[in-house]
Amino acid sequence: MSNEIAAFSVDVIYALPHQQKVIPVSVLPGTTFIDAVRKSRIGDFFPELDLEHIKLGCFSHVMKPDDVLLPGQRVEIYRPLIADPKDVRRKRAEKAKEEGRINKTTGAKIS
Repeated sequence: MSNEIAAFSVDVIYALPHQQKVIPVSVLPGTTFIDAVRKSRIGDFFPELDLEHIKLGCFSHVMKPDDVLLPGQRVEIYRPLIADPKDVRRKRAEKAKEEGRINKTTGAKIS
């Protein structure tokens, strides 16, 4: 019997509107999300990444940088939001009220 610790591969992913990068990294059990990001050296391709303040996830679920990776997971690096979605919806509703496209009291759409 062997007492070797089996390494596994994970992908570190970062995407911009017109560019994306997927870097496969071999990690050992116990490796954290941020450890995998550092090991991938993705900052060499995207120097604007601030590794101290990045948001990470796995298959669209937000993860903490110190969460431990499991086989089959991947590391997604999220960009900051340009606009708060709630503010965008609120402004769109206000504009619709002003233009008379919705009822000002109930918010129902006017046919």
